Amino acid sequence: MLSLFQRKRTPPTTGSPSTPLAELPKGLTRPEPAASLLATPRRRRLLEHIWQRTSLSRRQFSALYLAPLERYAELVQQFPASEAHHHAWPGGMLDHGLEIMAFALKLRQSHLMPVGITPEAQAAQAEAWTAGTAYAALLHDIGKVAVDLHVEYADGNIWHPWHGPLRKPYRFRYRKDREYRLHGAATGLLYTRILDSDILDWLSDYPDLWSALLYVMAGQYEHAGLLGELVVQADQASVAQALGGDPAKAMTAPRHALQRKLLDGLRHLLRQELKLNQPQASDGWLTQDSLWLVSKTVSDKLRAYLLSQGIDGIPSNNTAVFTVLQDHGIAQPTPDGKAIWKATVTSGAGWSHSFTFLRLSPALIWEAAERPEPFVGNVVVEESVS
Repeated sequence: MLSLFQRKRTPPTTGSPSTPLAELPKGLTRPEPAASLLATPRRRRLLEHIWQRTSLSRRQFSALYLAPLERYAELVQQFPASEAHHHAWPGGMLDHGLEIMAFALKLRQSHLMPVGITPEAQAAQAEAWTAGTAYAALLHDIGKVAVDLHVEYADGNIWHPWHGPLRKPYRFRYRKDREYRLHGAATGLLYTRILDSDILDWLSDYPDLWSALLYVMAGQYEHAGLLGELVVQADQASVAQALGGDPAKAMTAPRHALQRKLLDGLRHLLRQELKLNQPQASDGWLTQDSLWLVSKTVSDKLRAYLLSQGIDGIPSNNTAVFTVLQDHGIAQPTPDGKAIWKATVTSGAGWSHSFTFLRLSPALIWEAAERPEPFVGNVVVEESVS
């Protein structure tokens, strides 16, 4: 099958990096060719890690991995991976893409795929499943370029990623009305910009891989089996690394086991330590539809409790703890995808104060019969904060 990818390909046309360039007006960024974007020392090291984990010749690697990565780089340019979360720096989306691909391929080495067939059949499909794992990881966030960002040229004309790579100086901003989960569904708009028809033809010959890959690219990880789990773990490792956590722990911790430990820790704190619905200063407030926990208080106490129980790998800073809670579906995201809410609490007696909160579903903590009485007062959202 790899012979499909050994034909000579025409490299993309790009401007010469040695050509003198006029200084751009403030706020504009000049698009760069893939060779330039991928030439930083750290990105070159990541490319080397990716190659080493594929067991391919340089020629095969160039067709199967480097060519899609170059197309990815030219499409995402200097975009960050998020506005104020992980990889929120210029070029963060490219960094995240390379990292998660490298982590996913490392995880792939520990698994025989697909599950439930003979070793001989697994060996015959090994290269396809390795490549599919890499592509699923690389593409999992590409929809952000389509739905989270407003990108325009200097003349005000709007660029969309289905137009192809940026060719003129551009500026961008995050859309204020973006929907946090929509980027998963938007991947389908763009994956043919990264994976060419030869690659797609090859992958579609393996029905189990093809269906799992399509589910990942639709954001439906729960239907993607082991492939979805590998992408989630690799994503968590890249995010943990960016936020100062331990990527090795993120890669080895079973997702559902960690989620259970986080929930058990929160339930313990709410039974034993945290004070709810106090008329003035409190650790949190329970309304009819939400549990609002003061963010720094709950993060500090949750981390201390988990460490006291011998659970290591817990991030050492609050931002990373918030990310872990959000990534495991415990902390509900704000409309713009952040973990922290800002809201004002007003009691029935007239006392009022603003706090930063984590917002949880009460059903995660209590059974219906055990749920405390709701707060007599109001919790009014002001704005989200980073």
